[in-house]
Amino acid sequence: MRVTSQRLAVLHTLDAHPHSTAAEIVGFVDAKEMDALTVQGAYVMLQQLEAASFVRRVNLPDSASVHWETRVGDNHHHVQCVMCGRIEDVDCVVGQAPCLTPADTHGMRILEAQIVFRGICESCAGRLKDDTGDAGADGVAVASSPSESGTDRPARAGLQTTVGARPS
Repeated sequence: MRVTSQRLAVLHTLDAHPHSTAAEIVGFVDAKEMDALTVQGAYVMLQQLEAASFVRRVNLPDSASVHWETRVGDNHHHVQCVMCGRIEDVDCVVGQAPCLTPADTHGMRILEAQIVFRGICESCAGRLKDDTGDAGADGVAVASSPSESGTDRPARAGLQTTVGARPS
């Protein structure tokens, strides 16, 4: 893979804004660094960078968009706030991938396990205490649509524990 100023700009942007979508990266990229980057162009570039193991694709439940990060080559998972969509890295307590052992692999050699812990961040929990708006059956305030929350990330969340594993 050839080193280009565009690829470097995308990598620098993703370093500064981990777990971003292609659209978010386009919004973050400095126009001085790159001429007219489109979402499609960013997505294609991210796929190329993924194939070269420079970035990692992060698929999250309830997200219409793929998120990307530059933290590759280690065994980590993610925690996501179901209210605001904030995503953080969670180191795996067991050193080697995958850190979960399935009961039955159905003859497959397991390469990785993508785990997403879902919860409510401190900031959103604080807002819930002060919230007098609509609340779901579980007492959690909800946005009526993803656009209301200003992102494609989850707009509604229950106070449930959800652990999902999805192969890449």
